[in-house]
Amino acid sequence: MEFKFKEPHKETREAMAKVASGENPYLNDRNNSFEKNCQKKVKEITGHEYCKITSSGNNSIFIALSAIEGSVIIPDQGGWNGFKQIANYLNKEIITLKTDLGLINTDYLNEMDIPKNSALIFTSFAGYSANQDTKSISKYCKNNGITTIEDASAGIGDEKQELGNGNLSDIIIASTGSPKIINVGSGGFISSNKPEIFENTKLPQKLSKTNEIICSGIDKELDFVKSNLEQTINATNILKKHINNTFHASKRGVNVIIQHDKPKDIIWKVKKELPINHHAFITKCPNYNRLKEKGLVIEVKNLDYSSLKKENLDKIIEVVNNQL
Repeated sequence: MEFKFKEPHKETREAMAKVASGENPYLNDRNNSFEKNCQKKVKEITGHEYCKITSSGNNSIFIALSAIEGSVIIPDQGGWNGFKQIANYLNKEIITLKTDLGLINTDYLNEMDIPKNSALIFTSFAGYSANQDTKSISKYCKNNGITTIEDASAGIGDEKQELGNGNLSDIIIASTGSPKIINVGSGGFISSNKPEIFENTKLPQKLSKTNEIICSGIDKELDFVKSNLEQTINATNILKKHINNTFHASKRGVNVIIQHDKPKDIIWKVKKELPINHHAFITKCPNYNRLKEKGLVIEVKNLDYSSLKKENLDKIIEVVNNQL
C-alpha cells in the first residue's frame, strides 16, 4: 500500500490550467475577477468585512504584524517559526507565552505585564494537533485590549465555528500553499473587521500581490474547504483513538503526535512500512512548529483525501502500534 501526498482537487487543477492558458472569463471585466470571488468567499467563511488575497501565508503574517503598534505575544511551542522571524524583522518586541503543550491558557497571560496595543498570534491547532480554546482566548484578549491574530491555515472551514471565526479572532491569516486545507501550492489571505489593518499596511500589501492563476485555484478550493477539514479531523480522531501515548488525545487536530523517548529509532522503520509517493507524512519532535516533547508525528494533513480511507488508517494504526 502506497500513500499519496495531498494534491489540489482535480477541479482546482483544471481551473488553474485554463487561466494559465489564457482562458480567463474575467480578462476584460473590470468589475469581476477570481481575486474578488476569493475575497467574497473568505469573508463569508470568516465573517470578516475586509479581506486581502496575498502571495503567501508568511506575507499575510507580515501584513498583520506590520499593523501592530505594541508587542507581539508568541506561544512557546506549537506555533509557526515565521511568527518570531517576521516579528524580529519588523523590530517588534517579542513576548514568549508559556503554554500547556502549545495550548494557550489565559491564566498565563494574566500573569504577564503586557504593553498596550499588543497582539497575540497563534495557530488554530497547537502544533496542528489540538484545537485552541478560541472562545476563552477571545474573551480575555477583548477584555484586556490585546489584538488576536489567528493563523487558520489548518483550521479554516471549521463546521463548529470555533476556528477561523471572525467573531472570535480580530485578524485571521492563512496560507493556501501545499499541503494546507486550502491547497493551491501558493498564496494566502488576511481578513479582519478592522479597516485600519489594511489602511496602515498598504506597502506590504502592494508587495504581496498574487495573480489570477493562483486566485482561480483558491476560488475553487474554497468550495471544498469544509469537507477538506472535516475529513482530515475525522481521520485524525480515528488514529488518536487507536494509537497509544498520543498527546492531546481528546482534542481535535490534523496530525497525531505520539510520545516516544527515541523517535529516531523507529521513524525509519515506520516510513519504510508506510511509503508515500513523494515528500513525507511521518516526522518527529521536538519541533517548535509541533511540540518541544520527543515524539513521532503522523502528519494526517499531508495526506491526500484518497489516502484517508479505512484501510489506510488501519495500516497506519497497525504499523505504528507495532513499533511502540
